Amino acid sequence: MKNDIRTLDLNLLKALDALLDERSVTRAAARLSLTQPAVSGMLTRLRDCFDDPLFSRTQRGIVPTLRALELAAPVKKILSETEALLQPKVFDPASAEMTITLAATDYALKAVIVPFIARLRQQAPKIRVAVVPVHYERLVGQLERGEVDFALVTPDTAPQELHARNLFDEHYVCMMRADHPDAGPEPLTLARFCELDQVLVSFTGDKFSGATDEALAKLGCKRKVVMAVNSFLMLPEILQVSDLIAVTPARLAKDVEKMTIKTPPLAITGFTKTLAWHDRTHSDLRHRWLRTLLAETVTMQ
Repeated sequence: MKNDIRTLDLNLLKALDALLDERSVTRAAARLSLTQPAVSGMLTRLRDCFDDPLFSRTQRGIVPTLRALELAAPVKKILSETEALLQPKVFDPASAEMTITLAATDYALKAVIVPFIARLRQQAPKIRVAVVPVHYERLVGQLERGEVDFALVTPDTAPQELHARNLFDEHYVCMMRADHPDAGPEPLTLARFCELDQVLVSFTGDKFSGATDEALAKLGCKRKVVMAVNSFLMLPEILQVSDLIAVTPARLAKDVEKMTIKTPPLAITGFTKTLAWHDRTHSDLRHRWLRTLLAETVTMQ
């Protein structure tokens, strides 16, 4: 750097961070509540500070140089740590006003976020929560830019560069309507399980096999999947109006009215639900409290 660290304006780093995220002087200016000429002037100063062009203009905006990309993570960390320094040393949930964004699947929405919201409203009623879908291919970037604060994923889908905490292990059960012909007290046999028409949940809604089918294949068996949907939340209504059965995570089957729950007649590999977050918020007192509350909530379920 040409300039001494003592003369570096922190606002320049905020501008660099916005430019790296937005890849547009216009959008960066809007994000910073500044004029476009002001941000252009800051970019000129940044180029002088780092002795590098930092960005090149294209028809679709600006493209960062290799030097700018190298600066992205350190700059975010500096800004995050500076923000943490300015926070009160004590966090009061009852009076806290903020908005958090969680990325979650429909499973996590019901199994994690619903009970979490119940406790959050009791302890921190002024905190707003936005829930968005999980986009695994964009997740790291969303967390880096603050578009998402936490993500509810699984260990195999949590990027290695993120902080992560395993919340609980989930297992599967069989669910059917309470007056289903096979809803009696007798255990469900493997042969009968394979005979019954079933509905399966797949992320895309068009796949007719999953963990249950992999377990069956090892036994030389196959079931009859006649319907595939992309949401666990639809299952109770589908089962209520048909003789279909479903293999579903146990936490989703808990307390569902007019349903019978049975143990599957074979071992099916479950999964672990994981909370992931970026280093940007790792030391933030507010986020630490929220992460702890969420983890405590699901442990109680």
